[in-house]
Amino acid sequence: MSSEIPMRVAVVGATGFQGGAVARLLAGRRHRVRTLTRRAAADRPPLPGAFFLAGDLGRRDDVRRLFEGTTHAFVTMPLVYGSERVETYARNVAAAALEAGTERLVLNANTRVPLGPTDVAAFETRRLAERVLRDSGVPLVVIRPPVYLDNLFSPWNGPALVDEGVLAYPLPESTRTAWLSHRDLAEAALAALTLEGMEGRTFDIGGARSLTGGELAEAFGRGLGRAVRYEELDPAAFERGLARLLGPETAAGVAGIYHYMASGADPLLMADDDGVSTEVLALEPAPVEEWVARQPWQIWSTDADEPDPSSLR
Repeated sequence: MSSEIPMRVAVVGATGFQGGAVARLLAGRRHRVRTLTRRAAADRPPLPGAFFLAGDLGRRDDVRRLFEGTTHAFVTMPLVYGSERVETYARNVAAAALEAGTERLVLNANTRVPLGPTDVAAFETRRLAERVLRDSGVPLVVIRPPVYLDNLFSPWNGPALVDEGVLAYPLPESTRTAWLSHRDLAEAALAALTLEGMEGRTFDIGGARSLTGGELAEAFGRGLGRAVRYEELDPAAFERGLARLLGPETAAGVAGIYHYMASGADPLLMADDDGVSTEVLALEPAPVEEWVARQPWQIWSTDADEPDPSSLR
């Protein structure tokens, strides 16, 4: 396959940050993008070139309509951590992909996944989705990202970073993490969709370097041109804050990853994979400081006007 040949891609999760980045890159490269959403038309993010279908992942006929006429698929599961719902979603995707004759399906696992079983729903539901899709016989490639730099460009991090030079995140300072941007996720997805010989493989994608919290702060300092220090955020406090925004069930699912990392059970889970994914997928992730320098951090300054919510990712 060649990325020059236009694909017709079913993108599951295109109204979210991760799937949206992939949909935008695909559409920008002249591939045709279809996506499924429960959002009203007025509440959908701008995705030039993408075709929206109203529907729900939990309804098999809706997912089948999404896949009709497509050649490829990219799937990011929503922030749902109940095993029955995730299994239903995965089975619906698998059935639709098989019926459509999908040439390749790329699953974004949302996270790295430990080798052995855990009691963390964020890991185990993604492991379940991988297994359902793989067992179905769909030509599958799995990409497992670590933590996104874009998480740090937010109302929770931006003001303290801009005004006080404090970079707070719920990962231990010593945890080496291959921080990745949504844009680099999209590049990895495109490579996984188009390069020869990818079927059946799983990639721990990530940035070019694994950074401790202190090293991350230094990279942010270079990008911002000011001193920045890293501050460990208590995962329980992070979960409480997230619950006010997403509800307790979703917050517990997301925060489970950070509770697990704080336990020290698998300190290298979010680290780089010794360059395997970047070499095989021919990726060149941007250095952290370059990503930092490109972001409009001034919108978080307490001296700035109230930011327009529509401009936030």
